[in-house]
Amino acid sequence: MRKEFVVVLILLFSIFTTMTVWGQEEVIKESEVLDMQRCIRIGLARHPAVLSAAGTVSVNESRIGQARSGYLPQVDISSSYIRTDPYTTPAGTVAQLPGNVYDQYGTTLSLNQNIYDFGKTAAQVEVQKLNTGSARLDLDAVQKQIVYNVKQAYLNLLKSQKNLEVALEKVQQFNKHLDQAKGFFEVGVKPKFDVTKAEVDLSNARLDLIKTENALRIARSTLNNAMGYPDAPEYDTSRTDFVPQPYGIIFEEALQKAYQDRPELKSLATKRQAQEKTIELSKKGYYPNITGTAGYGWGGQDFPWDQGWKIGATLNIPIFSGLSTKYQVDEARASLDVIKANEKTLRQDIYLELQQAYSNLREATDRITTTDLAVRQAAENMELANGRYAAGVGSPIEITDALMAYSNAQTAQAAAIYDHKIAQASIEKSIGLP
Repeated sequence: MRKEFVVVLILLFSIFTTMTVWGQEEVIKESEVLDMQRCIRIGLARHPAVLSAAGTVSVNESRIGQARSGYLPQVDISSSYIRTDPYTTPAGTVAQLPGNVYDQYGTTLSLNQNIYDFGKTAAQVEVQKLNTGSARLDLDAVQKQIVYNVKQAYLNLLKSQKNLEVALEKVQQFNKHLDQAKGFFEVGVKPKFDVTKAEVDLSNARLDLIKTENALRIARSTLNNAMGYPDAPEYDTSRTDFVPQPYGIIFEEALQKAYQDRPELKSLATKRQAQEKTIELSKKGYYPNITGTAGYGWGGQDFPWDQGWKIGATLNIPIFSGLSTKYQVDEARASLDVIKANEKTLRQDIYLELQQAYSNLREATDRITTTDLAVRQAAENMELANGRYAAGVGSPIEITDALMAYSNAQTAQAAAIYDHKIAQASIEKSIGLP
């Protein structure tokens, strides 16, 4: 009993400490620079999905205590007061003496103790312990999902920021080309067509910039939602240049690790054990139980009251309960089949997740190599096109094509780099890593 009391105190202190830390540290300040780890901590502390899963753990812990209460005696006290006035029966006889109004008082203290129930209480406690273990694993799974969602949203925000930089550079380049075309037109070197073409290109670049700015706002809102902080103040992100590295775990090793470590699979395995215990518990409905009773009472019409006591034991033998026990066993067995099927489905989903993640990683790796070359070639081509136009031998179409090719190559390069990181995060989530 003392040990349980100490555990409860520790749990309450942990909850209070967690709430205090959350209130002090996991609040975003205006213009704060957030790195990925800071965003993950905020998500784990604030996201309602984590709070809901943690609450489910507490609910199941309470159910363990409820099941254990079957070991303890049940003590009740009851009091009654009845005032009686005589009345006449339908046959005309007097039930009580006429005018004999009297009061009846009573108070009873009773105790009921389960003596033996063929292991029903023990089975209920074990089932609730297993359900609590499953709830803790579900909490772990929710936390890992939040971590992945934050990583993915953070990387997509960085990708959107890079795209914005590319879009701004494109606007600057086309604006510079427009000034150049106007200068050539004013001195009669280039026709009016060059100026008009440059103006159209600049307008299109500005349209792309507007779309990119909107994509950035959406990416920021997505990250806020992933952190469970939809009304977060304005903040900045740490600009990290990621250098893609080859992933060190092959698919077969990752798959085995996922089957061993994924909390969702562990949770279903624990639920399967709980359901097997539930079948045993349901079968115990066929067995009798022995209950001990004791009581002490005071009562009467006048003071002082009479006193009395009773003590005994009751053997309850279920003879026929309308087949309810049979159907409870059938339900428990059907629920077990559902859990086993869900386990198979989850294993298939994990296999598909890993296949997709490794395929995306391979594609992103190949794209990084290709886009690196494309950026260098596009940059060189843009310099040549600008040089030719400045020398008076190039056309505005060459400039447009060269600038667009360079911008597209930069955008594709950023997508490849950040998609590579997202694919790695997806693999880590599929394996069950934090």
